[in-house]
Amino acid sequence: MTLVLHAVATWFMVGLIWTIQSVHYPLFAKVGERAFPAYEAEHASRMASLLAIPAGIEVVTGAGLIWFRPEDVGLPLVLASGALLAMIWILTLLMQLPEHRRLQDGKDPLSIARLVRTNWARTGLWTARGVMVAVMLAL
Repeated sequence: MTLVLHAVATWFMVGLIWTIQSVHYPLFAKVGERAFPAYEAEHASRMASLLAIPAGIEVVTGAGLIWFRPEDVGLPLVLASGALLAMIWILTLLMQLPEHRRLQDGKDPLSIARLVRTNWARTGLWTARGVMVAVMLAL
């Protein structure tokens, strides 16, 4: 059951990160200067509300898989997947959040470009996690 719940949360996050990467972040460049601070604040608020529960479930069940995993799922695969998740959250703290903080003060094309560019790493890592979790389910 832990693995199924983990897979659902992980794949929700994979879909969300691809939506952010391909839709939300590129649209930041299209928002007018005056409207941008309110748009950024609303984006941050709505995203936080949307991802809080599935991201929490992903982290908790990911850790839970260390002890509660199907017999055929090896610990190395669980740990590798967990390492990717740790990298995602480190990148979020070190790269994404500082750019969002800069954007709270107003539209900055360089910050928007950095946000889009650096988010590719998180998009790739979450996609790789999704594949790993799918492999776990298939075992």
